[in-house]
Amino acid sequence: MVDPVIASRLQFAITTIVHIIFPVMSMGLAPFLIYFTWKEIRTERPLYEQLRRFWTRIFAVSFVVGTVTGLILEFEFGTNFAAFSTTAGELFGGPLALEGMMAFMLEATFLGIFVFGRDRVSDRLYFLSSIAVGLGTWLSAVWILIANSWMQTPRGFEIVVENGNRVVKLTDPLAAYFNPRFSYMFVHMQNSAVESVALFMAGVAAYYVFRHHVWGYSIEHISFWEKTLKIALVALIITAPLQVLHGDAYARHVYETQPQKFAAMEAVWETDSYVPEYIVAFPTNVNDLLNPQTKDLFGIGIPGGASWLASGGEPQATIRGLESFSTEAPPVAIVFWAFRIMVALGFWFILLAFWGTYRWWRGELFKDDLLHKALMGSSLLGFVAVEVGWIVTEVGRQPWVIQGVMKTADGVSSGLTSGEATFTLLGFVTGYALLLGLYTYVVGRIIRAGPPAGDDLESTSEPPSADPEVTTSD
Repeated sequence: MVDPVIASRLQFAITTIVHIIFPVMSMGLAPFLIYFTWKEIRTERPLYEQLRRFWTRIFAVSFVVGTVTGLILEFEFGTNFAAFSTTAGELFGGPLALEGMMAFMLEATFLGIFVFGRDRVSDRLYFLSSIAVGLGTWLSAVWILIANSWMQTPRGFEIVVENGNRVVKLTDPLAAYFNPRFSYMFVHMQNSAVESVALFMAGVAAYYVFRHHVWGYSIEHISFWEKTLKIALVALIITAPLQVLHGDAYARHVYETQPQKFAAMEAVWETDSYVPEYIVAFPTNVNDLLNPQTKDLFGIGIPGGASWLASGGEPQATIRGLESFSTEAPPVAIVFWAFRIMVALGFWFILLAFWGTYRWWRGELFKDDLLHKALMGSSLLGFVAVEVGWIVTEVGRQPWVIQGVMKTADGVSSGLTSGEATFTLLGFVTGYALLLGLYTYVVGRIIRAGPPAGDDLESTSEPPSADPEVTTSD
């Protein structure tokens, strides 16, 4: 049997890792769907109707599965983390309730119009429904990130005793909701969602473009995939550099507000200045390879790089080491490597964005088979970057569930036994694996079926040069 604390943490981590895929897909697709709808109404071109209808299918599937998995996560606060819910209920209750009553209901209501009402409502109302769906999707992120960011940098509260329990009492809701971490988390999360979906769209489109232009297969609706690739590259050239630039500012904010987490990100055990930015680091003893808390490391890095990152330009800046904190260190190896994977992927996405844009400018976008393969191989890497980013955020905060206020071990349900925790952990792993497999199968079928066709839609398998959408410079 697994310890209830460990089992509860693993269960919540696994359900979150699977769940986050679906809101990322929904939030990332929302701006694209608004754009496709606007272009369809403005130009009356069947191509944009195809784009809207095709990607709306994937959006709708993601919304449904995301709703189911999200509800389960909220129940876990009561089943596995009842002590935490008792303590932080006043803070968490508001944002989670508003997320359901405001964001979810707005999105769900107008999603019905957006999916089924194209021929039943006016163009103006239909376009409004696309905006409402996108706004609801992003508002959900606002309330969820308010709750999570407060756990990272709690503000606007005091601890009082009620019925023998220590509970959070809000004294300044605005300070609590708009705490110092919220803006960093929201911008980083939403930009990463759009970037992840842009990579996904580019990878899928590159597959069909590669088959048509490089291998010479006749692909129906090739102009649809060519336009998808171009739109995805436009989004990528905007979001990829922004993510890295904002990530740099975000890292300095973590250094200032969560120095223990920053020390774990850089594997700094002793307080020091001119700390190198390790590119890779390994234990000097092979027996410590599986020990995430090992301190004797051999690393290859940039001298003064971590200090420069922490201070925003001063390589001699001092970084407080993990041994100077009174609480135990988080699993350093997990945080250290997750951070480096995230950063490496961020720079790879910038390379892809500029590579694709350059080939587009040279008129070689549809002929560069190496670029196509790189985009296909990177189609899911945006989601990987989101996952490891959340690992840095959540694992790096340990041992705290509320930074400086409540430890994770103290937030687990007191009556939860090892047997119950282990049984539900195994059940959730199995159930979520099946759910993720089913989602992958359905989305795969949508992609293989391709864009919708019909007498009212553009249907051509002619060479791209015959399509005015390709011969223009957009």
